Amino acid sequence: MDPKNTIRTNLNRRTQIVDGKPDFYKGYPSPTWVELSLIDVCNRKCSFCPKSDELVAPDTYQSMTRPLIEKIHDELKVMKFKGAIALCGYGEPMLHKDINWIVKKLSNVAPVEIITNGDVLTSKKIQDLYLAGVSKVLVSMYDGPEQIEKFETLTKKANVPNDTIILRDRWYNADSDFGVKLTNRAGTMKTGNQKPKDFYSKCFYPTYQFLIDWNGDIFLCPQDWQRRVTMGNMLQESLFEIWTGKIITKFRKRLLDGKRDCTPCNKCNAEGTMLGKDHAKAWASLYKK
Repeated sequence: MDPKNTIRTNLNRRTQIVDGKPDFYKGYPSPTWVELSLIDVCNRKCSFCPKSDELVAPDTYQSMTRPLIEKIHDELKVMKFKGAIALCGYGEPMLHKDINWIVKKLSNVAPVEIITNGDVLTSKKIQDLYLAGVSKVLVSMYDGPEQIEKFETLTKKANVPNDTIILRDRWYNADSDFGVKLTNRAGTMKTGNQKPKDFYSKCFYPTYQFLIDWNGDIFLCPQDWQRRVTMGNMLQESLFEIWTGKIITKFRKRLLDGKRDCTPCNKCNAEGTMLGKDHAKAWASLYKK
């Protein structure tokens, strides 16, 4: 298998969700990708992930509450959100005790995807997720090709459509960037063939997406593993207020101008223009008025 192929496949799938002429709400371009970090713990310590270093990203075992999930549901509905919700973030989402309830609740608003290492998946859990309304379960396989048969068997036993589960080969070594779109996670990781930072490269992340942490904090993007700069907190402001607020606006304008001179962007080497081109144009046009 080709590690670059699985990266291309995932990028093409994300492009279909994220890209295209954005919808507007109250005169502002709407996001199309909302990532939820449901729980701050992972059962794996992959060498390319900040969770491998307790000093960088320690497991706190904190998890998102039902009232916060309900608030996210209600406010996305108010904003007429038409994108996708991804359950992943800074931990393993399948470890959240309310995962089925969360999927059922949020799938009333938008398609819900789970990105998981698959370690705790069983045929029963796959079936429960499907019945709860999950759109896709993306399984990152880190151990080897033998995992393909395992997850194909579980999917068959679960009696769900084959395309419910998307298997992603991630068992490669550092020379192949572990089969992922490798980044330094905003300066926290040096593993693999890391490309140099470019302080003068644009980034479209804040034009189409944001990440909601377990406690309601909203971050610019999932690269900020040390949680250095919050855009706001959902328990204190509405999603729309944060999405159009002063903090994210400051970052959005600078990144649209190709200025990565602010924390955490000044340490980040992520290629930020692979998605969100239409959103970037919409925001740039708005800011020129």
